Amino acid sequence: MTAESPTMRAAVIDRFGPASELHLAEVPKAFPISAELLIEVHAAGVNPIDVKTRTGRGVAAAVPGFPAILGSDVAGVIASVPHAAFPMRVGDPVIGMIPVPRTSGSLAEYAPISPLSVAPAPRNLDLVEAAGLPIAALTAYGALHDGAAIQAGQRVLVHAGAGGVGHLAVQLARLAGAEVIATASARNHDFIRELGAQRVIDYRTERFEDAVRDVDAVIDLIGNVHDRTGSRSLRVLRPGGVIVNVPSGSWPGFAEEVAAAGIRGTEYRVAPDGRRLAELVGLVERGELRVHLEEVYPLERAAEAHAAVESGHTRGKIVVRVRPE
Repeated sequence: MTAESPTMRAAVIDRFGPASELHLAEVPKAFPISAELLIEVHAAGVNPIDVKTRTGRGVAAAVPGFPAILGSDVAGVIASVPHAAFPMRVGDPVIGMIPVPRTSGSLAEYAPISPLSVAPAPRNLDLVEAAGLPIAALTAYGALHDGAAIQAGQRVLVHAGAGGVGHLAVQLARLAGAEVIATASARNHDFIRELGAQRVIDYRTERFEDAVRDVDAVIDLIGNVHDRTGSRSLRVLRPGGVIVNVPSGSWPGFAEEVAAAGIRGTEYRVAPDGRRLAELVGLVERGELRVHLEEVYPLERAAEAHAAVESGHTRGKIVVRVRPE
C-alpha cells in the first residue's frame, strides 16, 4: 500500500463479542484533524480495556459505530504534523496512548493522536518492544504515586505482579524505595524477584492475607473477579494504609466496602499524558525500567492476541506487530 492510498489494513470488529470477532479488513485510511498527528503504526500493545471494550463492556458505550478499530497503545513514526513549524517532525519515532473509542485505534496501519499524548520512543528499544510500554507504565506509575502516594521505606503489595501493569509496578515501587511483595503463580516467582520484589506469594497455594500484615499500600490489579481478592486485601493493610483498585468494573461496591472497613481507598483510571510518558521513557533508556513481552502476534492474528490477554495469565505484555518485519 502506498502512502497515497485511501485505505489501510486494520483489525476490526463488526459487533461486540468474543475475540473471534476481530478480523482483518481494508478500511478508509485514518486522518488527523486540527492539531492531531497521524502515526504510521508499527505495533500496538493489547490491554485489558481493549478486551473489555471488544466484549461490549469497558468503554464500549462510546463506540460510534462499526466497523470499529480498537487499540490504545501505539508505537510508530509520525506520518504527518499539523503545520511546517510544528516541533515534532515527520519520521520521528513515538509511543503514546490513543483515547479509543473517541478516536480510531492502533490495530491499523495509521492512527490519529493528540501530540499531548505521545513521547519520543525509547532509543534502546525497537518499536515493537516500545508498544508494550504506554498504558501499562502510565497505569503502574499513577496507581503508585497518584493513588497510593507511595514513599520510600513503605511496604507495598502488588497483586498480579507478573502481568502487564504488575511487572512494571513492581519495578517502579522498588525505584521509589518501597519494600515490594507481589502475588503470582509459581512459574513467575523468579521473574518477579528479578524485577525487585523481596517476597512473592503463590496465590494458588497460599492465602496472602495469612502471610502478610501491616502493608502501607495495596495495588489491586484484580479486584473481586477472582476469589474476592480485593475484599481480602483490606485485611492486610495497616491503619492509615490505602488500597488502589485499578481494573474498571472489577469490584462493584468498592467505595462502600472500603468505607465500612475504615480503610482509605481510591480507584485509578489512566489518562494519556505525554510528559509523564517521556519521564518513564527516560527510566527505560537509563536501564532502570524494562518492559517484558510475552508474545508478539502479526496483525492478522489480532484475535489470538486478544484471547491471550483475556486468559489473564500472561507474563508482561502482549503486542500486535502491525507492519511486517
